[in-house]
Amino acid sequence: MTDRDLDIVLFGATGFVGALTAKHLAGHAPTGLRIALAGRNRARLEQVRSGLGESARNWPLLVADATDAESLRALAERAQVVVTTVGPYAAHGLPLVEACARAGADYVDLTGEVLFVRKSIDLFDAIARDTGARIVHSCGFDSIPSDLAVFNAAGQAALDGAGELAETVLLATLKGGFSGGTIASAMLQADEVRSDRTARRAAADTFALSPDRADEPTGEHRDTLTVAYDQYRHTWVAPFVMASFNTRVVRRSNALLNHRYGQSFRYREVMRTGDGLKGRATAQAVRAALVGGFTAIAAPFARPVVNKVLPKAGEGPSPEKLDAGFFTMDVRAETTTGAVYRSVVSAQGDPGYKATAVMLGESALTLAVDRAALPKLPQGAAGGVLTPAVALGDALSSRLRSNGFTITVASES
Repeated sequence: MTDRDLDIVLFGATGFVGALTAKHLAGHAPTGLRIALAGRNRARLEQVRSGLGESARNWPLLVADATDAESLRALAERAQVVVTTVGPYAAHGLPLVEACARAGADYVDLTGEVLFVRKSIDLFDAIARDTGARIVHSCGFDSIPSDLAVFNAAGQAALDGAGELAETVLLATLKGGFSGGTIASAMLQADEVRSDRTARRAAADTFALSPDRADEPTGEHRDTLTVAYDQYRHTWVAPFVMASFNTRVVRRSNALLNHRYGQSFRYREVMRTGDGLKGRATAQAVRAALVGGFTAIAAPFARPVVNKVLPKAGEGPSPEKLDAGFFTMDVRAETTTGAVYRSVVSAQGDPGYKATAVMLGESALTLAVDRAALPKLPQGAAGGVLTPAVALGDALSSRLRSNGFTITVASES
C-alpha cells in the first residue's frame, strides 16, 4: 500500500464520537502521519478541523456519503486505514466494508451489531483475505476490553504451561451513559429479528460470529438475564447489557486462532453490583431495567417514548461526564490444570464515548504505524474479517497502556 497518499481516513468525523476520535488523533498521531477527515458536509468537516489545533491544520477534507458507492471506493483506494463511526452499521456500513475489502485498505469501526458483522463475514471475508485488508470490527468499548482481557489470559496460561482456559467469567464495573448510536443500532436489529427468521436464529446463536459453526464445542453458556452471587469476587452480579455481543466476538477470536483458548473454553460476562442486600437489590433493578429496555426497543409502539427519553444518535454527554466515567473489565479464568488467572483491562473516561474514541483511534494508529508489530494471521492469511485480538493483539495493548489504560494479567494459583 505504498502508493496510497493517506495513512488514515476518519469517516464520520462530524459526529460526536467521530469528533472525539479526531481530537485523539490530532493529539497522538506521529508528526507527518497523513490523516484526512471525511463526511457528507464539507462545512461541518472544516468546523471540526478548525477545533483540532495546529497539528491538524493541513489535514485534507474528503466529501463522501455512505450511500454513494463511488465516493466510498475513491476514499478506500487512497487510504491505508479507514476508520468509520457512521452507524447504525446495518444501515450504512456494508458498502464501506466492501470498498475497503476490494481496495485492500484496512478498516476499523466500533459496531456492536451481531447481524451486521455476520453479513460482513459472509460477504467480504474471502475478498479481504485475498487483498490483504484487515477488516477489524468492534474497536471500541464493544469489544476491545473483553477481547484483549481473554486473549491475554489465554496467552499467559500458555506461556506458564498451565493448560487451556476452561470456565472464564468477565465481571464488568463501569460508569457511563448510553450512546444514542447504540440505541439506534439496537432498534434496527430488533426490527430485522422480528421480520426475518434467519436473522432471529443468528441473533440467538452464541456462536453467531464463528467461522465454522459445526466446529464449535457443545455446552457453551447461553445468554441469560439471571441475578447471581459471585463467590470468588464477593459481589452480586447482574446481566451485562453488551454480553450478547462481546461474548460472540471473543468466541470468534478463539475460533480464528484455531481454538487456542481451548476446547473446554466456556465464557460469559456479567456486571458487578456490590455485596450485601444493597448489591442484590441493585442487581435485581438492573435486570428489570434491561428487560424493560429490551422490550421497549423491540416494540414499535414504544419507540416514540424511547426516542424522547434516551439520547439520539450524534449526541453525547458533557465534558465533565465524559471525564467522570470509567470501566474495569475483570476476567477470572480457570484452566484445565486447575490454575486461575486474573486479566484486567480498565480505563478512565466514559466507556462508550471518551474511552471508545481512544480505543478506536489507537486501533487505527496500530494498523497505520505499527505494521511490523502486528500479529501474523492464522493459516497464513493476508487479511480477512477479524477481531481486535486477532488483528491487533499485543501491539494494541502496548498503545493503550501508553494512553493510561491498565492492562494486566497474573496467576492467582
